Amino acid sequence: MRRRVLDVAEESFQARGYHASSLGDLMAAAGVTGGALHHHFPTKKALALAVIDERVAAAVQQTWIEPVRAAPSAREGVRTVFEAVAAELEQQGYVRGCPLNNLAHELSLADADFRVALADIFAGWRQAIADKVRSDQASGGEGGTDPDRFAALTVAAYSGAMSMAKTSQNAGVLRECLAGLDRVQPPPSQNGLAAKRRRRVLRRQTIR
Repeated sequence: MRRRVLDVAEESFQARGYHASSLGDLMAAAGVTGGALHHHFPTKKALALAVIDERVAAAVQQTWIEPVRAAPSAREGVRTVFEAVAAELEQQGYVRGCPLNNLAHELSLADADFRVALADIFAGWRQAIADKVRSDQASGGEGGTDPDRFAALTVAAYSGAMSMAKTSQNAGVLRECLAGLDRVQPPPSQNGLAAKRRRRVLRRQTIR
């Protein structure tokens, strides 16, 4: 019963928004009584926090964090997610937007507990991408990339792209943003520059 209520609430908050989803409508859709609902979720706020903690966080984990961690590199992981989400939305035929983004827009200024819960998910998302960049750097890649800035840019680009895709009902903007991210390449590292200078010196010495 608890899972059924969460299913209904998650769907309603995504499709209609938190404020437009009344408890009466949620109870009717889930087929539960008021007593049964309040046994698991004493208030509508408690239900929303459970959706954020158990469903929205899980969606970010599945859609973003796990693919990025499993990818050969941070950039390849980001590319994979953008392309997969765009393809899924195009097949679906409509765009409801990012669940985290939707609730963040609606609830962050409404209640401090909502804001903190949502901010924690954003922070974990950014941390996963930044940690992957650091792993790439430990293996010799992404030498000139700031991990935290790259993570912030990626999350901001995706969140903004999903908002625009929702407004236009066109997932193509995700691919446009991905193309922009692909062009943001790390500057050459100091170690790389030093190596190039050494190669030039060696070539000159060989020619002489």
